[in-house]
This record gives sequence, C-alpha cells and structure tokens, in this order.
Amino acid sequence: RFNRADARLLLAAGRLRVDGAVVRDARFEVREFSRIELDDELLQAGKPARYFMLNKPAGVVSATEHAEHRTVLDLLDEPDKHELHIGGRLDLTTTGLLVITNDGLWSRRLTEPRSRLGKIYRVSTEKPITPEYAEVFARGLYFAYENLTTLPAELEILGSHEALLTLHEGRYHQVKRMFGHFQNKVIGLHRERMGPLQLDPQLAPGQYRALSAAEIAQV
Repeated sequence: RFNRADARLLLAAGRLRVDGAVVRDARFEVREFSRIELDDELLQAGKPARYFMLNKPAGVVSATEHAEHRTVLDLLDEPDKHELHIGGRLDLTTTGLLVITNDGLWSRRLTEPRSRLGKIYRVSTEKPITPEYAEVFARGLYFAYENLTTLPAELEILGSHEALLTLHEGRYHQVKRMFGHFQNKVIGLHRERMGPLQLDPQLAPGQYRALSAAEIAQV
C-alpha cells in the first residue's frame, strides 16, 4: 500500500521497526521471519525460523512426499511440516546427518558448493581401499554423464575397507560413482558432518532434535 517514495520517507522518519529495532536503510533485508511494525501498527507478524538435525535411517526417502517409501518428514512430530524442506538430500540407503528447515537462505549457505563447507562421509567398501584413491580424489574425477570434473575431495583411510571422505559438492550418487572408478562397491555410507554441524551421537537412527542457536549461527 506504500510506493517506493512513501517507504523512503517512512524509513527516514524512523517510523519502521524490524524485530523491534528502528530501520532507516532501504537496503535492509526483510524476510518472512521478520516482525515489521509501522508506528504501533503490525504489518507482518513474522513466523519462527525452524532448524532440525535428523539421523536418517536407511530405507527412508529424502523427500517431502513419496508414493512408495516413508519420507524423512514422516519421522518428524512437528506442526506445519509441509513448510519444511531438506538441506542436502541423502540416497535411500545412505544414513546419517540430514538438516531440515524452513530457512532457504540458511540451508543454501550450508549446501552450495561455492560455500566450500565440507560434507564428511564414513564409507565402507567391498574391496580394500588403497592410497591411490586419495590421490585420484584429490585431483578430481571426470564424470562423462554431466561432462564435469568433481571438485577436489579429501580421503582419510581408516582401515582396509573403511575411510572418511570429505566432499565440497553433492553430485548424483557421487560417492558411489567415485569408488566405482576403482570398481569398488560402496556397501555402507553414513554422513557424519555438514560444514560446522556434527551429527549428534545421542540421536539414534530416525531420531531428530532442534538445532541450538549456536549451531545455527555457525553456518
């Protein structure tokens, strides 16, 4: 109901408050979570931003709805679940850390390759893992289907058939395809970390909890 000139005048007069603070800068970012007031009139109540970490079990789909399988949203006992989305999906058989939120900007910061936030996976394989894997992954692998080379990835070998792999992107079935380069089948894949967020060891498969303010602020 206000044009741009009206809005500038209101800002200059200090009549607009966002989350209780007077705002005078026309470039100030207002989001759906913001409470906006003009004098004593409430223009937007704002809605709470919600952030959860889930320990995804195998056999559950990283989707909001699916015709055949349970979805990760089915595991949540939360109101208005349809408003939530998944940050950084996992394959049907892959387990571990999944982030669910209604804050799209925040989840993009966590998952976009340009953010350079590593995702750490514990990988179990059918055949032994040799040091050559680490050298090849560090250089990047060419994926002909997408005509691209993967970003450099770090591999820490834990045992003959187990390693920690740090990725900085999330291509289709990327981990399985990287190990497939060596004709080595991945038989277990578990995400332990996304950037600064570590999977809570207290969460059993299928359990979840809200993120703390400190965890949210780290992203």
